[in-house]
Amino acid sequence: MELILPKDYHPTLTVRDTEAAIVYIRETFQDLLSNNLNLQRMSAPMFVGKDTGLNDNLNGVERPVRFDMKAMPEEPIEIVHSLAKWKRMALKKYGFGMHEGLYTNMNAIRRDEDLDNFHSIYVDQWDWEKIISKEERTEETLKATVETIFKTIKQIEKAVAKRYPGSVYHLADEIYFVTTQELEDRWPELTPEEREDKITKEKKAVFLMKIGDKLKRSGEPHDGRAPDYDDWQLNGDIMFWYEPLQRKIEISSMGIRVSEESLREQLKKAHCEERAELPFHKMLLEGKLPYTIGGGIGQSRLCMMLMKKAHIGEVQASTWPREMIEACEEDNIELL
Repeated sequence: MELILPKDYHPTLTVRDTEAAIVYIRETFQDLLSNNLNLQRMSAPMFVGKDTGLNDNLNGVERPVRFDMKAMPEEPIEIVHSLAKWKRMALKKYGFGMHEGLYTNMNAIRRDEDLDNFHSIYVDQWDWEKIISKEERTEETLKATVETIFKTIKQIEKAVAKRYPGSVYHLADEIYFVTTQELEDRWPELTPEEREDKITKEKKAVFLMKIGDKLKRSGEPHDGRAPDYDDWQLNGDIMFWYEPLQRKIEISSMGIRVSEESLREQLKKAHCEERAELPFHKMLLEGKLPYTIGGGIGQSRLCMMLMKKAHIGEVQASTWPREMIEACEEDNIELL
């Protein structure tokens, strides 16, 4: 747990003004996002059956919150980590067409999260997914979609600055594209986290591509990615340099989703080929699911960044260790 306490921190908005700004940011941003990407809001589950294969395995070591239900005691239920796979099935189930998509308010619990200024066990994000053709599974499609999301973030920045002048964090005007291998080649002596900080401080806004596969020099992945939703060659993270904390902040993880071929390849690389027998994976391998692009955009992180907050707990109600609460209180950081 690494807590950053910025020197002479004083929030520019009261708690009540912050809450009002959160409502404004969330409602305005999701309208902009749905218009810019042609998305329709849909309801989504907070929990799924353990044996459906729909839950996100993240790095493969995080434990989902699991419980049983009185009406179905024989079928374990899990709080979702994300909705990456559920969304793809929903697009098929609800009859979405080519270049149509959905977004939803995703709420999750990640009990094994390492807590700091940016990370909470409570996750809230806009999860979105859109149908594309197999021929559009390209880097050009990925980059164009990233540019659209970046434009949307700049639109909400401008709107917040108009409503709360003096309380908004100003972002770069363009986003820089780079791969994980290019970062390793440039700074082989640094850790992946240090490389991300380095490039984001230099470029201010970055889309870091190709996360999940092994790098050439180290033989290790830059970062973990589950093998059964993003295509590791066509994915990435949107990050901004966050001056108040002198760190990068990741706002979105996204990518073009696996095809039949890339799913088989990535399950083999991840040594979890047994997942191919799960219902979701079988449908995908049999060609019964649409090709899609999708991702998640952190709601609390976006609010935190735009309002120059020092801790994500200033914009969401979660649970924190007593020592973190006390340290934040001493530094004028009021956790909700």
